[in-house]
Amino acid sequence: MRSSGEDSSVVHESGPEGPTRQRRLLDALAVFLLAAVAVLTAWCGFQSSKWGGEMSIAFSQASSARVTATDWASQARDARSNDLSIWAQWVLATDQGDAQLATYIEDRFSPEFDAAFDAWTEDGRVERGPFMRSEYVPPGTVEAAAANERADERFEQALANNQRGDDYSLLTVMFALVLFLTAMSQRDMQPWVRHVLLSAAGLFAVTALIVMLTFPVKI
Repeated sequence: MRSSGEDSSVVHESGPEGPTRQRRLLDALAVFLLAAVAVLTAWCGFQSSKWGGEMSIAFSQASSARVTATDWASQARDARSNDLSIWAQWVLATDQGDAQLATYIEDRFSPEFDAAFDAWTEDGRVERGPFMRSEYVPPGTVEAAAANERADERFEQALANNQRGDDYSLLTVMFALVLFLTAMSQRDMQPWVRHVLLSAAGLFAVTALIVMLTFPVKI
């Protein structure tokens, strides 16, 4: 049978074992959290950089498409100007009753203006001129509209890519907060304070991870 002194010695030796084991567990959790968050922070930085590159590419493509649209629009404007000049001569010839000259000018209408002129004539020439007809589409008009649409699309895509990069950058701030709380939990302080700090760090880490999983990934 053990003496009371021996029982006291056993209790005294096993007492610190609980806190020590708990301290080691918290330290292990903190190390794991620090390592995991470090990797996630690096991943967010990588994604932010990738989406920033995609943003630059989209902005460049939008600018290029806008320049192309301007070129096509200039071509359409020049074609319209030429058709206006020829149309003015036709109006003068018709006003002077010179049918031969008017026919000669009509033979030199551009295909686009000729189609509008025929439609205008068939409908009794109600509109103020063939230029008011929907059939009149100077060369370059369709291409300019398509290029402008492409530019708008790429510009919107660039803004979306910029927002995605900002979202990942914001996550790095959240993960930095996790690192701060985890590091603070390793300081010599009351056990309950360490528990609170580490729990808060874990909560922020899980929240940031869930949010990150909803973001698109660019490799």
